[in-house]
Amino acid sequence: MTALSQDLSPARLQVMWNRLLAVVEEQGQTLIRAAFSPIVRECGDISAGIFDAQGQMLAQAVTGTPGHINTMAAAVMHLRERFPADTMKPGDIYMTNDPWLASGHLNDFLLMMPVFKGGRVVGFTSCTSHLVDLGGLGMGPEGSDIYDEGLLIPPCKLVEEGAPNALLLDIVRANSREPVANEGDIYALIACCEAGAARLAGMMEEFGLSDLDALGAYIIETSRRGTLQAIAEVPEGVYRNVLRMDGYESELELHATLTVSKGGMHVDFTGTSGCSSKGINVPLNYATAYTVFALRCIVGPDIPNNAGSLAPFTVDGPKGCILNAQRPVPVAMRHTLGQVTPDLVLGCLHQALPDRVPAEGASCMFDLPMRHAPEVARDGGREFAIEPVHNGGTGARPHADGLSATAYPSGVYGSQVEITEAVAPVVMWRRELRPDSGGAGKYRGGLGQRIEMTSVNGAPFIVFLSVERLKFPALGRMGGLPGAPGRIRFRDGAQDIPGKGELRVEAGDYLIFETPGGGGFGDPAERDPEALALDLRRGLVTEEGAGAYGGGK
Repeated sequence: MTALSQDLSPARLQVMWNRLLAVVEEQGQTLIRAAFSPIVRECGDISAGIFDAQGQMLAQAVTGTPGHINTMAAAVMHLRERFPADTMKPGDIYMTNDPWLASGHLNDFLLMMPVFKGGRVVGFTSCTSHLVDLGGLGMGPEGSDIYDEGLLIPPCKLVEEGAPNALLLDIVRANSREPVANEGDIYALIACCEAGAARLAGMMEEFGLSDLDALGAYIIETSRRGTLQAIAEVPEGVYRNVLRMDGYESELELHATLTVSKGGMHVDFTGTSGCSSKGINVPLNYATAYTVFALRCIVGPDIPNNAGSLAPFTVDGPKGCILNAQRPVPVAMRHTLGQVTPDLVLGCLHQALPDRVPAEGASCMFDLPMRHAPEVARDGGREFAIEPVHNGGTGARPHADGLSATAYPSGVYGSQVEITEAVAPVVMWRRELRPDSGGAGKYRGGLGQRIEMTSVNGAPFIVFLSVERLKFPALGRMGGLPGAPGRIRFRDGAQDIPGKGELRVEAGDYLIFETPGGGGFGDPAERDPEALALDLRRGLVTEEGAGAYGGGK
């Protein structure tokens, strides 16, 4: 029983819930401010959360990616079961980067820290962020199994009673091309957990709480009830959708069956293509994270993300399909297809709610991990590893244009040109929106972008490619046209470069990336002439591209 159980009115509980959301947001910002790697510090590739003593997520930071946040919600349960609470001590922090327990690939470290009050565990703080290099073949799709892809760390104790595990840190440094950045990012993760734990303990002291039981029950039940009410507004039924994707060795099909009932929503991936021999396979935890995120964008989006609001959504698929990859297949670039699952499941939901679901978008971020060529290290040249992120356009919305060069669904902001040039020996000569790349419609799809780069001082470097929508563009809805597909090429090259594989950039090579645009929504002939004229003046649509609109309405 809490110390103030006599005053746990709904109003007081709501105040404490709001404070909890503020605490966890401060926790996430601590990680961003302390991080070394640009993908964390500049792009926000993180998650942070607060959990009750049973491991149920009560609050998450607004800053973060669905692939980290929703997998974290399940991962804390795994760690909570692996390490009994009665063995934990103040200052302990546990971690793993196991793709099937954490967030889908080795480069993401997930930490969990117990919070103590009155000598017992009353909750947990947790966080995840991306480490730029964990050895192996590098952050690319070329591995033949998980062991090619770097250092796998099983659930273990990273910090014991406030003292970091020196041997573990030595092992991480010894297996990385960016040892300093990795160590700095690990300490940033530790600081994130500690900040959350300190603020949570302070909040409990302020409100006179000896545990989180009553507050947690209120949060979870209120969120669950609100989510079920939102689901009840969706017509019951079974809805199916199929997406064709570029794949690696061959084209793939992603299948989804969405079943809507009064008790929740269930997605099944039966029919989806089998696993690839390359690292684009997706563990189910990651596919689930993005699938549920997409549904929650439409169904109850104003309800905070926690164990209660997540519970009514379930996801499954046949073991061995590419969205339920089993050990030990390679999964380094699991986001390539995992981030397409929102378009897949929204295609189902569109059949039930045609006036609320946007058109397809670029989906998979143009994540371009780069590192020095092997001979550069041997010859004493500048070594580096970096993971710049670029985005395409989102699909047009039922009542508005799509967003250009926007990180949906990943939430990972585009990398700054200046940051990339400061960390890596490359020059970014151009980064601009692609005219005509957004699909025509009553509402236009968001535009992709064009990025051009070369090496500095003739030093060759390697780019690991694993992007989608080069063959199959984002489709429009309700008569809207597809967005433009992505494209990769050298300026003087005779052929386009495939979207998957290891690409070597030599001195003098001028590399051009074009990210995909989003699909349009509605009949292009119904587009407002003033909106079309404005696009023409801004250079977002060319005179030639305007022909797709039939002159407007």
